Amino acid sequence: MNKVVANAEEAIKGIEDGMTLMLGGFGLCGIPENTIAALVKKGVKNLTCISNNAGVDDFGIGLMLQHRQVKKMISSYVGENAEFERQLLSGELEVELIPQGTLAERCRAGGAGIPAFFTPAGYGTEVADGKEVRWFNGKPHLLEHALYADFSIVKAWKGDTNGNLIFKGTARNFNPMMAAAGKICIAEVEELVEPGELDPNYIHVPGIYVKRIFQGSGYEKRIEQRTVRKS
Repeated sequence: MNKVVANAEEAIKGIEDGMTLMLGGFGLCGIPENTIAALVKKGVKNLTCISNNAGVDDFGIGLMLQHRQVKKMISSYVGENAEFERQLLSGELEVELIPQGTLAERCRAGGAGIPAFFTPAGYGTEVADGKEVRWFNGKPHLLEHALYADFSIVKAWKGDTNGNLIFKGTARNFNPMMAAAGKICIAEVEELVEPGELDPNYIHVPGIYVKRIFQGSGYEKRIEQRTVRKS
């Protein structure tokens, strides 16, 4: 089945106000830049965004925050974003902070059809407020529920027209587990090839999870914290 759409604008058809989106990426690595730009242009509002981070002020989800498109962030790291901080402290933005491993597992569980699981991460902190606690092997564990989304949006290095995806290096991050947890998965790729051109042994996301795919352009490949030696 050919799942190719012409561009990001066509890929985001059906995304409406009030929906829940999962967006792949870690820091500034593996960010679906083209799709985020299309969402900003479309102007959808009141979104719940599930993402490891909230981008920076002028990049990634940070652009959506600038345009007041996000009502709630479900994330594990939200530093280096002054607008995010301002909206949080002013009460404009609802935020659920989750330990990073727990966030990854909640997304993976959603894609695997596992409704909930127990983890020791977060016990004894604010993360545990209101959650069921059970003891396993002498340790307290919190009950965490799977995460799902109306749309999951990921960015890969290579993909084929059937939706099979390969990620490069650390850009793999949260993308594979989020691809499986959305009702509709949108994938943007740096290179789009024909079926059979990808080695099956290196495919990270099978095409069965991907509903729409397109070849993006203009990727910036930023460095989050550039540190250089003094001359």
